[in-house]
Amino acid sequence: MAEQKPINHLGKDMLFTSLASLFAGMVTALLLGLLVFIWSNSAAAAELNNKSNYQPIRMDEVKRGSLLMKLASGGVSVDAPLLNTDVKMTISGIMARVVVKQQFKNTASEWVEGTYVFPLPDDAAVDRMRLRIGERFIEGEIQEKEQAKKTYEKAKREGRKASLLSQERPNIFTTAVANIAPNETVQVEIEYQQTLHYDQGGFRLRFPLVVAPRYIPGIPTGPSEIVAFQGSGWANNTDQVTDASRITPPVVDPAEGPINPVSIQIGLDAGMPLAKLESSYHKITVEQDGKGVHQIHLQDSAVPADRDFELHWVPRAEAAPHAALFTEKWDNSDYALLMVMPPVSQQSIDNPVPREVIYVIDTSGSMHGDSIVQAREALKLALQRLAPNDRFNVIQFNHQTDALFPQAVQASVKNIQWATKYVNGLLADGGTEMLPALQLALRQHAEKGVLRQVVFLTDGSVGNEEALFKLIHEQLGESRLFTIGIGSAPNSFFMTRAAEFGRGTFTYIGKVEEVGEKMAALFAKLETPLLTDISIQWPEGQSVEMWPSRIPDLYAGEPIVLAVKMQQSATQLDITGQVAGNEWKQQVTLKGGAQESGVHLLWARRKIAALMNEKARGRDEMQVRNDVLAVALPHKLVSQYTSLVAVDKTPSRPIQEGLKSKAMPTNLPKGWHAEKVFGKLPQTATAAELNILLGLFLLVLAGLFKWWQRDQRITTHKLGLNIGRG
Repeated sequence: MAEQKPINHLGKDMLFTSLASLFAGMVTALLLGLLVFIWSNSAAAAELNNKSNYQPIRMDEVKRGSLLMKLASGGVSVDAPLLNTDVKMTISGIMARVVVKQQFKNTASEWVEGTYVFPLPDDAAVDRMRLRIGERFIEGEIQEKEQAKKTYEKAKREGRKASLLSQERPNIFTTAVANIAPNETVQVEIEYQQTLHYDQGGFRLRFPLVVAPRYIPGIPTGPSEIVAFQGSGWANNTDQVTDASRITPPVVDPAEGPINPVSIQIGLDAGMPLAKLESSYHKITVEQDGKGVHQIHLQDSAVPADRDFELHWVPRAEAAPHAALFTEKWDNSDYALLMVMPPVSQQSIDNPVPREVIYVIDTSGSMHGDSIVQAREALKLALQRLAPNDRFNVIQFNHQTDALFPQAVQASVKNIQWATKYVNGLLADGGTEMLPALQLALRQHAEKGVLRQVVFLTDGSVGNEEALFKLIHEQLGESRLFTIGIGSAPNSFFMTRAAEFGRGTFTYIGKVEEVGEKMAALFAKLETPLLTDISIQWPEGQSVEMWPSRIPDLYAGEPIVLAVKMQQSATQLDITGQVAGNEWKQQVTLKGGAQESGVHLLWARRKIAALMNEKARGRDEMQVRNDVLAVALPHKLVSQYTSLVAVDKTPSRPIQEGLKSKAMPTNLPKGWHAEKVFGKLPQTATAAELNILLGLFLLVLAGLFKWWQRDQRITTHKLGLNIGRG
């Protein structure tokens, strides 16, 4: 490129001096304008508050573990701390029955309505809710969601005690409790059935304790003022996340200490001797009773609700399960839950297929602290595992997306060193715009004969999960997507479902010490032949409805798990598949299975999940809704379209008494940093005020440029006059 010479302007020094003075003045005016803008907003809010006799509490002003009480007119106060949450699990084989009891007390002198948001496992089949007030129990009944809400609101207006349990996401639920008398203690009991996760020779059970703040993309469709949760949280609904206000409960200031203590008791009947039994993130005590059942308690009696609880146990080698069968007869049908463990391929890959691996790492504000350290270490370990004939790239994203290379490059020593240096320098800040990062990772396709894998490291703290699933479904092509859940409270619904849509698998890393072990297990999956083309042959004439209806490919260490509904019991089935080009076949006998209640719930839960996947793939929502209702209502399951509602028959609140509403705040997940997630407006909301400031700044620059052009024209004009006069 030819050398560019500087332009010699007349009166350059004077011009620069004028420009500097003008720029300083404009910046000062801009700052003053911004202060006036902020002050006027505050003044307007204060004026509104004075008119309605209340002081609004913003999400970032909640300072202690308490319920926020909101008057019907909008008034807000702070009162009624949550007492505790008690969890009791009964585990038998590969099934768990869980009872969650949440207690809080109304310490106010007025009648209140309580609303709180809490997490459950994303595969929980929630079928029971009852409200206990004093010594009385009110049993919940299943209704269509809108009808259940009407039932609840009618009871609330009439002064009757009522509770409403709704699903916001498969792993996020909301409970509202109406007409709680002054100084009453209220207990809500929720029960669900769950299938345990078996992988790499061991069982894992995860119980989430906190709903992590979610990033909410899109244009807000509601008011900008963020107040206490009343069926609407700290985030506004947007065009992309229309229910954002229902999945963003208030968060307490971590400086004030954790709230919501949780106690956990587990009765584990593994049905086999164990080589290992441990809790991944909490200290536990274990005692074995005379029946061989392990009684497990938290060592500290109760822990803060700020990170997932995970229990892990491994059978002794000689007792490792090859198959497990649980059956139940319910409503004139036979149900079965079957787990079959295929043999692990002993075939080594002498000539491994070359791979193109795209690593995508989340560097948003929620990943700040422990999470980004875990993600960086995991990614560096993955880079060192690449073979010389592999190709790779690294994509990092927050509110922006950035790729290390324009396209995938050879895994040479130099390129890996370059990538490692790049990863070491990654910092976590900003929002979580995941869609552009996924689009970039899936946009290109590998050459023929090359296996393309996308490894996604994130905490999954987003509210637009369905849009992401749709994108994966439409743009995956021949790629495979593997998710790695990072941090103390990853979004398990996103992790598992994204891997399912991506024909991959998922891994959780909750602390740095786990990185080596968890990544080694993932490498074993990526480098061992898959079990593909799996099919099930039932006896001729047998009417069977099976979920999943199509068995996905399996990676090393993963079992086949089927939930089946039959008109009559079958005696056996044949399973076939392909592994490394060889046919695999196994015959399974369906006799002698353990009789367990709740198997029909697991079948129904899997069918509902499959139907909701069809919605994400583009099927008409009304058709999906009707099919879900046909399953959820008879099985009494909470779903996207059904809720449990409990209503007392006798009014307890005098109609002349007012009713306050209150929202229960949650903890920030352990290891998260509040300043990286929340400001005056949380980073997980839209950047409206930042955009206003940016717009004002650009206007200043535009005005400055126009002034400079005008000054140049005047100077040139004067110069021409002077020359003419000379």
